[in-house]
Amino acid sequence: MPCLLTKCKILYQIPFLFALLLTACDLSQLNNPYPKEQKGQAILYQSFDERPKHLDPAVAYSENEYAFIAQIYEPPFQYHYLKRPYQLVPLTASKMPDIQFLNKAGEKLAPNAPIEDIAFTDYLIDIQPSIRYQPHPALALTANGDYAFHRLSVDQVANFNTLADFNATGSREVVAEDYVYQIKRLAHPKTQSPIAEMMKNYIVGFGEFSEKVKQLPKTAIKDVPMTGVTSISRYTYRIRIAGKYPQFMYWLAMLFFAPMPWEADAFYGQPGLSDKNITLDWYPIGTGAYLLAENNPNRRMILEKNPNFHLETYPTEGEPDDQSKGLLNDAGKRLPFIDKVVFTLEKETIPRWTKFLQGYFDASGIASDSFDQAVQFTGGSAELTPSMLEKKIALQTSVETSTFYMGFNMLDATVGGYSEQARKLRQAISIAIDYEELISIFRNGRAIAGQGVLPPSIYGYEEGKAGVNPYVYDWLADKPQRKDIGVARQLMTEAGYPNGIDPKTHEALILYFDTTSSSIDDRPMFNWYRKQLEKLGIKLVIRATDYNRFQDKMRKGNAQLFVWGWNADYPDPENFFFLLYGGNAKVKFGGENASNYQNPEFDRLFEQMRNMDNSPQRFQLIQQMQEIVRHDAPWIFGLHPKQFTLLHSWFLNRKPHVIANNTLKYQRLDTVARTQLQQEWNRPIFWPLLLFFAFSVILFALAVYAVRSRTRKTLQ
Repeated sequence: MPCLLTKCKILYQIPFLFALLLTACDLSQLNNPYPKEQKGQAILYQSFDERPKHLDPAVAYSENEYAFIAQIYEPPFQYHYLKRPYQLVPLTASKMPDIQFLNKAGEKLAPNAPIEDIAFTDYLIDIQPSIRYQPHPALALTANGDYAFHRLSVDQVANFNTLADFNATGSREVVAEDYVYQIKRLAHPKTQSPIAEMMKNYIVGFGEFSEKVKQLPKTAIKDVPMTGVTSISRYTYRIRIAGKYPQFMYWLAMLFFAPMPWEADAFYGQPGLSDKNITLDWYPIGTGAYLLAENNPNRRMILEKNPNFHLETYPTEGEPDDQSKGLLNDAGKRLPFIDKVVFTLEKETIPRWTKFLQGYFDASGIASDSFDQAVQFTGGSAELTPSMLEKKIALQTSVETSTFYMGFNMLDATVGGYSEQARKLRQAISIAIDYEELISIFRNGRAIAGQGVLPPSIYGYEEGKAGVNPYVYDWLADKPQRKDIGVARQLMTEAGYPNGIDPKTHEALILYFDTTSSSIDDRPMFNWYRKQLEKLGIKLVIRATDYNRFQDKMRKGNAQLFVWGWNADYPDPENFFFLLYGGNAKVKFGGENASNYQNPEFDRLFEQMRNMDNSPQRFQLIQQMQEIVRHDAPWIFGLHPKQFTLLHSWFLNRKPHVIANNTLKYQRLDTVARTQLQQEWNRPIFWPLLLFFAFSVILFALAVYAVRSRTRKTLQ
């Protein structure tokens, strides 16, 4: 049986050949999801789970969009990376703006002029010279100095499928007129900027300009003047706003006010390009530390270091403990430190979590199903589990400048209105809905219960006993304690609903909770809300609809109870209190006051507070406003989310910043440590495979022996 014997010999050699093959390959690459040539490079690996819809800074306004474009575009000002409270500093501007107050005649006023005398405020902004745009085909020039790709024929357009298909790029210096042009883009109705309506109230001539150009293409607005926005020189421009509005400085740190070359609209506006997704919404053109090298949102998005990035250095000062935390080790060094950022689409939490534990993602949030594996609570504080500490993973937590609340529709006949009975009903419900329990059950402790309109880190927020909502909490043992449910039941009796019985029907009071959530995953939360109101004898009915129907209900005032949230645009109390200002009522004015709350005294204080500079007087006004809304209870002050982020030990210079989005440029990687730990954590285990081969050989040998024995017997 020479054939069988030969096969058997070969099979015996397979494990040894396999072992020899393993010694000849790089074992660390067996499960590495990234190309071998990227090993050791300063590349940050992150994930994303939702594709950005807009990358045009005049339109984008969501967190998942800002994660990308905040690294690409640069407004004139930014937030200091390390200092707290949050502080504005120049970015592309050469210094903080020269702010001048004027009366109705256009005459300059003193810096301390009374607000009623200020008709206009001028912001004179000087920008740095020599800032250049990233390389882009829109700025490419021919040998004759003409734009290479501004007059594309139909046949030429047919040859382009992505921006990378253009064989030349160009750049130029940023000038003041580019900032003016971007503000004009905000005003153009065809842009559909989400802040256009708001800016009409502030920037002089914004609304008139919008009317004037509504029939013009975007490329034609360059030479149409806007009264309140003027380029004074190559590097200086002026923005004039109506009255005094100190918060406008915060808007100048938002991407809406980043410079835009007119050539971008001229290039992208050519017929046929938008059909191939060659648009500004898909391919940005900015001055920031990074440019978008690949936009494949169904797989990955890649940022690469902008070769034209201007000089910017790491901060040299911060908070007192930043030095000891190593956050000032790179003080004064040129930014950015990371050469490339690879964002991989990961819609499922388990693969994302697994790759983080393997070291293939440098940072990670914590999904609910992985929370117990990562974090444990000891004495009320969050600490990492031993398995995380063994890997030297760090946990960073910060309370977000966001608020999530349950709103009462103040126009509703049952829960709305301003009578003492209606207030007591809302106060009773506020006590009964135990947000501490919700945070524990549904958010793994990742939030703090709200005590008023403002989240922490916003001017006017008070810590301790003075900042507690006295209508819902008692101050016991140096911390807030939710009032006993018996207090809520007594309030129900005083409101005319003893034991939750509606006197009109002599049955349990029925309330309606309007929501857009309707999936099976939301049912536990809905059941929890029902049980909270059952403590008062109230029957809660869930009315789930699609988002459009829900929005229509809110606009018409047909909702009763609802849950809403707000993320800070800028760190100022005005950005939260305006959600309850009567002039912003959703039904009457189409504003963001979803509860349709209108209290004349609150509105008066808001109008007085909104345009004031921070001062003891402003702080006192804020506390008066907090007291009014706590008493009236148009909201149940739900929670302020806590951000939990896990970082590998090689991910350096990362400090939570809940306002700024352009923070990648400050961060650094120890790539040597990363490579070493990746190899250590991902050593392949081959003995089960070798055991399988050995077992297979034995089985095969026995089979051969059996066949040979049978053959001999046959031959005999």
